[in-house]
Amino acid sequence: MTPRTAHQESRAGEEPGLPTGGVAQHLGVSPTTVRSWERRYGIGPADRRAGHHRRWSPQDIAVLEAMCRLTARGVPPGEAARAALARRAADNAGPVGDGTGTGTGTGPEDAPADRAPGASRTLRVGAVSPECRGLARAAVRLDAPEITGILRGAVERLGVVDAWTEVMMPALQAVGRKWAVDGERFVEVEHLLSWHVSSVLRGAAVEAVRVRPVRPVLLAAAPGEQHTLPLEATAAALTERALPFRMLGAAVPPRALLDAVHRLGPGAVMIWSQDRQTADRGLVRQVGAGRWGPRGSRGRAAVVAAGPGWDRTGTPGEAVTPRTLARAVDLLEEAVTA
Repeated sequence: MTPRTAHQESRAGEEPGLPTGGVAQHLGVSPTTVRSWERRYGIGPADRRAGHHRRWSPQDIAVLEAMCRLTARGVPPGEAARAALARRAADNAGPVGDGTGTGTGTGPEDAPADRAPGASRTLRVGAVSPECRGLARAAVRLDAPEITGILRGAVERLGVVDAWTEVMMPALQAVGRKWAVDGERFVEVEHLLSWHVSSVLRGAAVEAVRVRPVRPVLLAAAPGEQHTLPLEATAAALTERALPFRMLGAAVPPRALLDAVHRLGPGAVMIWSQDRQTADRGLVRQVGAGRWGPRGSRGRAAVVAAGPGWDRTGTPGEAVTPRTLARAVDLLEEAVTA
């Protein structure tokens, strides 16, 4: 037997699976949380040998994934643990889950090779709803089916405005903060979560078959502004209220926006700015002053300057600057139905 062969056989006899820290990173929770679940609910590794460190097999991790998904949907932790353990007991032949996960990607070789030692994959979301916490964990795991399930469930249960405020926005903000700290190591989570939020919002925005017979709302991002998720949330919320809208999307040039206002004759125009560098006050003034229609019956659009880019103490003209999505949608509805 060669030294290399002996080394390989020695390695083959080592404990399989992931340590608790690796499991915590995979799930997007802290190691303390994993240990607490194990202590309180008996949801630890099935193979526990005296004198050995805890090692979590793919089947063990699948049980934790199932518990994460259930708690994200509002199931109490104790009940979620019992359900997850019952699934493992009923199916010892393969990975156990709640029917939406794959149970893959849990081996040590799946950890990014360039991750900084000790780097955390946990999102700090603060005091938020169970759905938001579950959404953040699913995003860290890159669990697309679970992300979609949580987002759709939140929209169905809460409505667009509350789903955006209580579930989507806190998770997106947490990802943004993490990305700012960890840089490229977290961009994949931000991109995946944003894409699915956009997909669910756009799906909600096209469901209405009938709309009220009022002038439409025109939605546009300020020139140079690439962030559009708040506009998509607004469109979905307007759809819930059966209000017509036209979406122009990101970085609309001033001339194009003014032409659209003149041709469409909207009842209201919402201009989104995420950053002060994209907040064009001159454009707001021009849109607010614009008129259309035949002489003697000319119309004018109400202007809503939404987003943190606008200085609320100095927005020009008669534009209003709502601080929340709920207020923005209320203002738009008032403008087009007055």
